[in-house]
Amino acid sequence: MKIYSTRHGRTEFNRQDIILGATDIELDETGERQAAALAERIYELGEIDTIISSPMKRALRTACIVAERCGLDVMTDERLREWDYGSYEGKGRFTEGFAENKLDFGVKMGGNGESLLQLSHRVYSALDDIISKYNDKTVLLVSHGGVCRVIETYFHDMSAESFANWFMDNCGLIRYNVN
Repeated sequence: MKIYSTRHGRTEFNRQDIILGATDIELDETGERQAAALAERIYELGEIDTIISSPMKRALRTACIVAERCGLDVMTDERLREWDYGSYEGKGRFTEGFAENKLDFGVKMGGNGESLLQLSHRVYSALDDIISKYNDKTVLLVSHGGVCRVIETYFHDMSAESFANWFMDNCGLIRYNVN
């Protein structure tokens, strides 16, 4: 089994370096173009059987653009929605305390969001279920930066510092081989 992981196309918040978690916004024009380029790349791979997306607008739109090009359907999984950043939501990416809070795995982001433990639990649970259900398929997961970071830890060990600094570009694509 292979799992491909991608992050949604760019949004206006991404362009402005604004923290974007639970806010459900659309792709911007650049994000639409990125998703179309991703769709071509996936089409050329010719090996995706199943697309599973976060239900959030930016990820679902990206997934639908890919699905339309590849002649596939999109399923959604609520567990792939983005990390809830609590009171950091909508603030600048370099807001005091934000980067440090990523290292405090048992502390809710921004005091009222989701802890890394909570996020990891739901993403790992989704991955376990997807691997069990689609073990003879090649699956594309369309999600978000924070979720992609957790997906990376599912397949590769990371130190806390590496985790905090790991980044997935909009419509970047990573392949994981599942044994």
